[in-house]
Amino acid sequence: MPWELQNDRQIWLQLAEVLTRRIVSGEYPVGIRIPSVRDLAAEAGVNPNTMQRALVYMEEKGLVSAQRNTGRFVTQDEALIAQTRDRLAQEELDVFCEKMRQLGFNAQEVAQLLKTKGEST
Repeated sequence: MPWELQNDRQIWLQLAEVLTRRIVSGEYPVGIRIPSVRDLAAEAGVNPNTMQRALVYMEEKGLVSAQRNTGRFVTQDEALIAQTRDRLAQEELDVFCEKMRQLGFNAQEVAQLLKTKGEST
């Protein structure tokens, strides 16, 4: 997942969002050690302190845990990961549905578009 950072929102929060997506998508599987702060910061092109702030936030959310002298690890709480994944999906659906309403589509038309799209992929 690329680091597509925008200037209109706090960078550390955007970093946390990318890392969260990596966890819920399975790119960073349950229990795996994630790259170091310095490695992640270099990959994202940000200051290590900014990446550290993102990781502390993720620790507060329970998605990662720090283990002394060994690094940070993805939580083993699969229910939390699933809950987070469902929440993110719901947020994306809300945005999508609002955009479709703005285009004048009703729920049945959106459902038909999704069905057609699903059949073509």
